[in-house]
Formats: sequence, structure tokens, C-alpha cells
Amino acid sequence: MKTGKTILVVEDEADLVDLLRYNLEREGYACRWARDGDAALAEVRRASPDLIVLDRMLPGVSGDQVVSRLKGDPQTAAIPVVMLTAKAEELDELVGLGLGADDYITKPFSMKRLLARIAAILRRAEPVSPALEVVSEGPVRLDRGRFEVTVEGTPVALTATEFRILQALMAARGRVLDRSRLIDVAMGPDVAVTDRVIDVHVTALRRKLGLAGRWLQTIRGVGYTFRQPE
Repeated sequence: MKTGKTILVVEDEADLVDLLRYNLEREGYACRWARDGDAALAEVRRASPDLIVLDRMLPGVSGDQVVSRLKGDPQTAAIPVVMLTAKAEELDELVGLGLGADDYITKPFSMKRLLARIAAILRRAEPVSPALEVVSEGPVRLDRGRFEVTVEGTPVALTATEFRILQALMAARGRVLDRSRLIDVAMGPDVAVTDRVIDVHVTALRRKLGLAGRWLQTIRGVGYTFRQPE
């Protein structure tokens, strides 16, 4: 059954590309391929995919550079990126997520796990009813339907994970959300990551919000809230 979703696989190992393409197409996805960073950026410019599976270690323009450029451009920041890499240390994962990746899976990997994570990310990107689409607090306005965040009217480019974290905190209307709840909201209930991963995303989110980042407050030993600073 066709899902109507297109996935761009950015990987220089042809055998792995064939394996990924076979399994993705069997799940109903349309699959495109780029073997290096330059080709990946060109493919995105040609036609935006619904999700990108990205190797970090690519010839030429690296996977890190690719995700940084995509997430730094408001026109492509909303495209979810799953990093698929042999760099398996916790610090490597934090760096990848800090660059804006929405998920990080290390090689060797479980194909079932990868497919489940892709499906979860794409489900979270589905549109919601108009009544739930827009929320405003202080200088920040979040429009889920348009995947748009503005601070005093100025657009701010966020990754999909940062967007979901901000949306959850703003929708909580001043209540505190712990890190485990934010992990469930931002990355899915079955994702095994450390609390530190959420801290990395929140730090990046604060930086992008500028002075409005003061509204995103840490409640020590508990989690985070979005409320007017004292």
C-alpha cells in the first residue's frame, strides 16, 4: 500500500542503499537516493522529501553540514532528518541532535526499529484540527498548521523536534513538564534516549528564540515550563 510519503536516503554504501530502498518501498514509501552531501542538497532543492535518512560520514559535504544547512533554512527546517551512522558514542549522538537531527540511530541497526521510528516521526507531522493549530504566549506565536513560529512577528526556523517541544510546553499553559514527558512528545514513547538529549534540544531552542528564550524556564530537578519570566 502506497503511503504517499517520499523518503530521501543519503548514503554512499550502495549495498545498504539497496537494503533500505527494498524495505522502505515494501512499507509503501517512495524512495530517492543521494550518495553524497552535495547530491542530497540538490535533491531537496529539486523536490522536498517528507523525511531524510542521512549518514553522517559522507564524501565531500558531510552529513553534519547537510543537516546544519537544512535546519538553518526556514524552507527546509521542517523536513525530519534521521541520522543513521556508525558514530555510536553518546557525545556523537548529542552532537547530531544538537545540529538539528530529529532522531539518531547507530549502525549496525534493526531495520524494524528504523521503520518504526520513521513511521512515528511521520505520524507526528500529520495535520491536526484548526482549533488546536495556533497557540500564543507572550512574544511567541506557534502555528502548527503552517509549521511556523514567530517572535514578535519575526519568523524563527526550528527543527521538527524543537517545534514539538515548544508546542508541548506552550500548550501546557505554565504547567511543568518533566523530561520523560518531553521525550515522549518530541521523539516517541518507545525511544530510548537520555534526559540529556532533551536538554540539548532545549538549549538550541532557547538560543533560537533570542530574548524570548527567557520564557522557556528550567525547573531544577523536575523539567521545563513556558511562562512569563519574573
